Amino acid sequence: MIGLGYVGLPLAIEFSKKYSTIGFDKNEDRINQLKDGIDKTLEVSKQTLKATKLFYSIESKEIADCNVYIVTVPTPVDKYNKPDLSPLASASLTVGKVLNIGDVVIYESTVYPSATEEYCVPILENESELKYNIDFFCGYSPERINPGDNKHSLTTITKVTSGSNEQTADFVDELYKTIISAGTYKASSIAVAEAAKVIENVQRDVNIALINELSMIFNKLNLDTKEVLQAAGTKWNFLPFFPGLVGGHCIGVDPYYLTHKAKKMDYHPEIILAGRRINDNMGKYIADCTIMEMTKFGINIIGSKVVVFGLTFKENCPDIRNTKVPDIVNHLLSFGCEVSVTDPYADAKETKNIFNLNLVSTHNINKCDTIILAVAHDQYKSIQKEEWQKIFNGKGVFIDVKSIYNKDYFNNTNINHWRL
Repeated sequence: MIGLGYVGLPLAIEFSKKYSTIGFDKNEDRINQLKDGIDKTLEVSKQTLKATKLFYSIESKEIADCNVYIVTVPTPVDKYNKPDLSPLASASLTVGKVLNIGDVVIYESTVYPSATEEYCVPILENESELKYNIDFFCGYSPERINPGDNKHSLTTITKVTSGSNEQTADFVDELYKTIISAGTYKASSIAVAEAAKVIENVQRDVNIALINELSMIFNKLNLDTKEVLQAAGTKWNFLPFFPGLVGGHCIGVDPYYLTHKAKKMDYHPEIILAGRRINDNMGKYIADCTIMEMTKFGINIIGSKVVVFGLTFKENCPDIRNTKVPDIVNHLLSFGCEVSVTDPYADAKETKNIFNLNLVSTHNINKCDTIILAVAHDQYKSIQKEEWQKIFNGKGVFIDVKSIYNKDYFNNTNINHWRL
């Protein structure tokens, strides 16, 4: 297993129950933590890590005798939203150096259609001096990990599989069937499997963008978006999407992989990129709405004390990749607000290194003018109305991004409640 993050570690654990399995990662700190039974992603328990037969390694020579290599490295975008394939290239170089005749390389990282065979395979061939589909073979089985979701775990989600020829496709499919209780779906080609994965997240992104745009319209019409969605949801075929921030390593990233390939084929995507623009700007929109609500409530913006509850890209998860909460923070700072951020899941050191933000403890929060509940962590849902009131400086604005509370929840208080 090349890469032991959110995708690779659970997969390696499952395969180690059936086969001799090596978990390879270049991050020595990560390897040492796993050996100590610590998974910072919270996807695998300490008990499971202690009981696993998985062998860990940072040395490529220790994976040279493997027959199957599964690549599960991240596929991010750069600051221009262009695909950053450097982790994939590095993983392919590592595998290529130890590849032997008859080996199978399976990629799980999300890419644009044809990337495996057009980008990764040449690296494997060049490093190994072996011929594709003659000496070695490839498969693609897209990851479907949902961080923080205990219900939809690896083995309970149908696994799409594919191979570079019919024999390899059968081999890859049978291999995954041994660990995936939900079963597998064998795609007709690697490109079909790649395309299927990327549009899973494109579809969600576009649908959320639609609801985000509707929430902007309803806000101008003085209509509560959640109430409108609840009413519309009484129809059997109305899709249950809700407004919010779109971050993380998938939904906010994968569409750019498909649009990158589309542009190379001389097609300019309209709907996909429009959805991306809407979702990428939701942090600024929420900050603007916050300023407006504060102004209407008589709060002086300059020097106002704003506390943001939640930084991770989703609830009950430590993943801060591509989170849009810093967009809210930075926009409020530009207005002269004093902004603090708290999150029980986010790593303080990582937050400082990536976003230059210092996390504060909830115990040190008081006398604030505005609270922005940005992430619906379970801990926040359990906070009672009276506790929220004590945090405010007599009165204040409560920005409920995830619409956790009913719109009349703060009635008869000095709290102005606004929800997306």
